[in-house]
Amino acid sequence: MKKETYNITGMSCASCSAAVTRAVEKLEGAKDVNVNLMQNKMTLELSDGLTDEMVIKAVEDAGYGASVKKDIKSESSKKQTDTADDYAKELKLRAIVSFIFMVPLMYFGMGGMFNVPFPKAFMGDGGKLLLALTELLLVIPIIFTGRKFFISGFKHLFKRNPNMDTLIAIGSGTSFLYSIYSLYMIAYFISIGDVKSSMPFGMNLYFDTAGTILTLITLGKYLEARSKKKTTEAISKLVNLIPDKAVILRDGVESEVLVSEVVAGDIVVVKAGETVPVDGVIVNGSGAVDEAMVTGESIPVEKNTDDRVTGGTISRSGYFSFRATNVGEDTALYKIISLVEEAAGSKAPISRLADKISGVFVPVVLCISFLTFIIWLFVRGDFSFALNMAVAVLVISCPCALGLATPAAIMAGTGKGAEKGIIIRNVVSLEVAHKIDTVVLDKTGTITEGRPKVTDIFVNDIDETEFISLAATLESASSHPLANAVTEYAKAKNIEIKRAETLETIEGRGIAGEVEGLALYAGNAAYMQELGITDNRFKAKADELHNLGKTVLYFARGKDKKELIGIIAVADVIKEGSKEAVRELNQIGIDVVMLTGDNERTALAIGRETGVNRVVAEVKPIGKEAEIRRLKEKGKTVMMVGDGINDAPALAGADVGVAIGTGADVAVDTADIILMHSDLRDVPYAILLSNEVVKKIKENLFWALFYNALCIPVAAGVFFAAFGLRLNPMIGALAMSFSSVFVLSNSLRLRFFTPKYKKVKARTQITQSQPKQNEKKAQTDETKDNSYTKEDIVMEKTIDIEGMSCAHCVKHVTEALNAIDGVKAEVSLENKNAKVSLLKEVSDDVLKEAVVKAGYEVKGIH
Repeated sequence: MKKETYNITGMSCASCSAAVTRAVEKLEGAKDVNVNLMQNKMTLELSDGLTDEMVIKAVEDAGYGASVKKDIKSESSKKQTDTADDYAKELKLRAIVSFIFMVPLMYFGMGGMFNVPFPKAFMGDGGKLLLALTELLLVIPIIFTGRKFFISGFKHLFKRNPNMDTLIAIGSGTSFLYSIYSLYMIAYFISIGDVKSSMPFGMNLYFDTAGTILTLITLGKYLEARSKKKTTEAISKLVNLIPDKAVILRDGVESEVLVSEVVAGDIVVVKAGETVPVDGVIVNGSGAVDEAMVTGESIPVEKNTDDRVTGGTISRSGYFSFRATNVGEDTALYKIISLVEEAAGSKAPISRLADKISGVFVPVVLCISFLTFIIWLFVRGDFSFALNMAVAVLVISCPCALGLATPAAIMAGTGKGAEKGIIIRNVVSLEVAHKIDTVVLDKTGTITEGRPKVTDIFVNDIDETEFISLAATLESASSHPLANAVTEYAKAKNIEIKRAETLETIEGRGIAGEVEGLALYAGNAAYMQELGITDNRFKAKADELHNLGKTVLYFARGKDKKELIGIIAVADVIKEGSKEAVRELNQIGIDVVMLTGDNERTALAIGRETGVNRVVAEVKPIGKEAEIRRLKEKGKTVMMVGDGINDAPALAGADVGVAIGTGADVAVDTADIILMHSDLRDVPYAILLSNEVVKKIKENLFWALFYNALCIPVAAGVFFAAFGLRLNPMIGALAMSFSSVFVLSNSLRLRFFTPKYKKVKARTQITQSQPKQNEKKAQTDETKDNSYTKEDIVMEKTIDIEGMSCAHCVKHVTEALNAIDGVKAEVSLENKNAKVSLLKEVSDDVLKEAVVKAGYEVKGIH
């Protein structure tokens, strides 16, 4: 099966999209047919035996046009935008011309009802013929201008797919033809000298009705086209980020080519002020690149050799050349646009009701109109009155608003999300998101930065700047993440990193070296004890930092007499906005759970600081998916937010999966919603945006459906006998046109969406590292977690471990021990041991083997 997209022409209402859908669904091998009235396109899955030509023929047989959609840049940014503009301009011209002739037409057609002055030639019995001829001459240009309604309407009627144009064509056409008949009867009776008999026909001229219907419908179509264009502006803005041309370097010569002609491996040149055309890696030069489109960061990022650049970003200064790595459909921007278009073009489950109604709506209206004409002709015996009623039913019933109700809101909502950097991949997730009551957040890379940073520094009898310089110099020899955090901190503070004369790595404990003749040592508390340093002045502070989930690095100096000169705390820091995001989620009544594979102490510290409602720690990837499943089994509607490969199963298992845009590809590919700016504050924004979109869809459908349900009986004269209430066809045309404008305008209000948070009663914060025993569900061995109660414990043991130096070491040992069936371990970096609770008999050899395989040494088990 392959997925294909087609441009569809000739659609004007929901009945049109329903007719195209029915025609294509009849083809063997066509699946998931989705026709979008807003974008005039169709997507479907084709089996190997179904060709594009067969699909196009089926659409054409239904009375519409079809073509295979080309790449985004060649079609969407220029051709489609220009086509939409040209269509709007054409409708504007048609509306202006129609109004120019409609004003005098209404003057002559309805002036007599309001006693407006007429020229003498039109007064009296003989003036009726002249008046009728004048109205005929005025209505002909209007009919010619609106001829497309007749061409389309009758073509689809003959193909047994009547649509909105059919209703308009029959309504205005019938009024026009009956008026021609009346004109001939006036001329006939005047020619035989029977002026009195011509009087009734002079009162039954409906040229003004025919002209006014066409004019008002054309005006409505023009306003609709303008509103449609506004709903697609977000996609257009993204598309317009792709430049038309690129400068490439071939054989040492710069040449300008179309972006579509750039191939992977080409050397592309970008100057200050130019847009990066494709993705690639800089090979020469440097520049400051504005990546707000991708990251949301307003400050340009300095780019140098070997740095990656993304198509659509803008070089604000500098000059560089890069090797193209991803071109065409493989660029990051193209994928973003494709996801936005796919979401905007997909169908929400809530729209199925409208689709079902649209499929039978027009034929039913035609039958109601015909029955209205027959009944009133029989009841009153007045052909003119019956015709008026029938025409009113036709023009008031056009299902434009019904067809636009859902796609207009979806287009506006996904567009607004795209502006915020929230890429909604499918509308089903958009509709489900408003029901979310539990949000599960991964910790590393989602709540936190995902890499260790220096958080605290305490010194002893040394200048802090000098201390940082010595510490960074010593740590610069190591590639350990904790060492990198220290050197990066020094660089950020513009502190000199000196050159060490000697360096020695003490595996699992620390580093020793000499800088400018000064002996220096860096490592964990155990290493300091080995060196004979018994200074305890930092002990209380170190314990406090450990309780906050931070890793403490100790630094000492001296040869014969060694002294502690300071400590540095390093931790995976919380991202800017994470605390605010959790608070906002709580404010809209959503429980927040942090789900992580990290150790319990660190997880609880992060959980307390961010204010989440529950912490589930030390969980394997498959355990994350099991926790999501447990929450869903309890009746929760769950959103999972993550960034790593280990989050993919949970993202797929959640009701709505949300991936951090800078995360692993597999996480992004699995998710329903992507946060391009990697800002957790976009999570509550996305949920509230979903609420607003669904609200707008319901409002639109209510208006469209109940508008027709209310107006059709009035137009048919149901209330005429009792209350004298009837609907003039011209008023009906105006009301019908503005019903579509209302639906579109209501949807466009989403462009000004701003989230509103309300204060809710504070919740009791629960900090729990594993699911409770009573929440266990007959799990398989693959999804088994380490939940237990005191009654389950058979024996407790302590394993003395050598070689652990940081939180990452603790994590490795914890994972290794917890992987053993029946073992629950708590590892302490300070005490250099692991306390294990055995839920069944496990030999010391098995425990020792697990620790050794993780890369550490077992000193004893007791």
